[in-house]
Amino acid sequence: MSAWLPTAPCTPRACVDAPAAVPAWAVPRALLRLTGVVLVLLAGIALSPFGARIPASLVRRWCRWIVRAAGVRVRVTGAAAPTGGLLLVANHISWLDVPLLAAVRPARMLAKTEVRRWPVAGPLAARGGTLFIERDRLRALPDTVARIAGALREGAAVAAFPEGSTWCGRAQGTFRRAVFQAALDAGVPVQPVRIGYRLAGGGPTTAPAYVGDDTLLASLWRVATASGLVAEVEVRDAIPPGGHPDRRSLARAAQAPETAAPAWTHRVLVA
Repeated sequence: MSAWLPTAPCTPRACVDAPAAVPAWAVPRALLRLTGVVLVLLAGIALSPFGARIPASLVRRWCRWIVRAAGVRVRVTGAAAPTGGLLLVANHISWLDVPLLAAVRPARMLAKTEVRRWPVAGPLAARGGTLFIERDRLRALPDTVARIAGALREGAAVAAFPEGSTWCGRAQGTFRRAVFQAALDAGVPVQPVRIGYRLAGGGPTTAPAYVGDDTLLASLWRVATASGLVAEVEVRDAIPPGGHPDRRSLARAAQAPETAAPAWTHRVLVA
């Protein structure tokens, strides 16, 4: 078992909500949605050479467009993430989580080295400043933490999924502590984000999950053929630096299951 990527017990057969058969009328709509996702991604690749000159507000909007193109509505609750060096952490359910987290605040993602070899997404991730980690080399862990801390000290936001693996959403993993050491070393706040999926007018769903031996294509198709999916993103209060003496307590605080929204919470729904 890797220190970065623990094994989750979730599997597509046991955990994922999926219809036995896709209605014929849903196929053209799904193909249109997938085409839209590809076009939005290609637009991002075309603009990536402009790098830091692209306004953060446009990057956030583009990330929401990716999710919306897949047919998923987005609801964000909470205040805007602070500026400056910031560690964004969230639970991990789906490939949709990546653009959803970047929609909270554009950030350098922490990802496994295998992502660099993915078609389309790999080059886009590399150009976006993704920090790639070697999951199976524990000896590389201190250097990885140092690189994350260095990026945070320079004022960058770094986004990570500390569970180390995707879970279906009904259950969740424990936040691994290593990435929180980087926030302690850099003296920056931690921004917890909670991601969940539900059906419009209904309860939670695991349809968008990308777990176990699931394939990316199968997960993409499941999302594209679904009706009424809503992604809910809860931006919780940022944890200021200096409030926790070690990475264990900081990780525990970031994963605390408090859901009560403060009075100043705003709500945004992208229809």
